[in-house]
Amino acid sequence: MYRSILITFLIVISGCATVKPSYGPDGRPAFTLNCSGTARGWDKCYAAAGELCKSQGYDILDRTSEDSAVIGANSQGGFGAKSNERSMLVACKK
Repeated sequence: MYRSILITFLIVISGCATVKPSYGPDGRPAFTLNCSGTARGWDKCYAAAGELCKSQGYDILDRTSEDSAVIGANSQGGFGAKSNERSMLVACKK
């Protein structure tokens, strides 16, 4: 049981940035990129923004980062992990 929880946790934190369509403060279409977790960094957000906007380039409209902790317990004891919540709002240049 503990092994399956650990494997699931590692898969969740190791992926690439998640992308959600959004709008910027100026009303233009934008994307909210989430690259949270210990195995993901700002580089994942920058790579996702580059893939979305290609040669147009992109403007970073907002960027936030916050440390967080994940704590859990099971029948074999407790466990914890430190993580970092990162998100970025980008819009492709016109």
